[in-house]
Amino acid sequence: MVMKKSLGEKCFSIFNYTFLSVIAATMILPLLQLLAVSFSSPIAAESKKVFLFPVEFTLGTWKHILQNEVLWRSFGVTIYITVVGTVLSLLITVLTAFPLSRKDFLLKKPMMLAIVITMIFNAPMIPYFLTVRELGLMDSLWALIIPGLLSTFNMIIVRTFFMGIPSDLDDAAKIDGCNDFRLLFQIYLPLSKPVLATIGLFYAVGYWNTFQSAVLFLRNQTLWPLQLRLRGYFESPEALADVNLVTGDFDFNTITLKAATIIFATIPIVLVYPYLQKYFVKGAVLGSLKE
Repeated sequence: MVMKKSLGEKCFSIFNYTFLSVIAATMILPLLQLLAVSFSSPIAAESKKVFLFPVEFTLGTWKHILQNEVLWRSFGVTIYITVVGTVLSLLITVLTAFPLSRKDFLLKKPMMLAIVITMIFNAPMIPYFLTVRELGLMDSLWALIIPGLLSTFNMIIVRTFFMGIPSDLDDAAKIDGCNDFRLLFQIYLPLSKPVLATIGLFYAVGYWNTFQSAVLFLRNQTLWPLQLRLRGYFESPEALADVNLVTGDFDFNTITLKAATIIFATIPIVLVYPYLQKYFVKGAVLGSLKE
């Protein structure tokens, strides 16, 4: 039997959906406008005639962007950082969360206290920089991966999820001769797809948007990730154009090029979300509650 909603519940639902729709629109509309600008003529973009649909449609901007070898190199660097960093971060997070979720682990409380303290007190910038430099990671992509391998917040989510798995599974597995590693990789991880997909997306977005670490630790421009490359292009748009726009007739300009590069850097990580969406909400809820 379906219960009818009261007037107050209906009003709340209308307000809730309206509010969320407005928030979604504020996030989606700027991207749609940038996409429209990237497909518009330079004159239309310069005169600010473009809103949500291209004006004087042209592919010239995208043809120029997709032929930019430097941009593709930075794209490859970012893909490498994101894939390797996310895989390693998931591994380290799981290996940290699992023992901390065991009731018989004697060092659980002091280790959790030490880990939680890192959420409250972040490492100062100068000691952080000096530590990475002393480890010999300057001008290395590992400087962008290793310092962020473990997120305390993500580890706590996974630990809470593990603690919610019935202990009867542990007992049955131990009777069958499972050690802790087999218990983790053969029983716990297959049950943890929702929470792993959720924190995997968190890690992937963080690595994809790597910027501050690249500014601090990379001097070799061939190692620049996509976000740092975009910063350089926005400071010197003529480098992105790679031609003299003052002379000659081109179907792109710095405005359309900037719009296209933003979309170029945003779309790949956005496309990952639909594949993880079915796990995302479920993983976030399961990893934040404990019976």
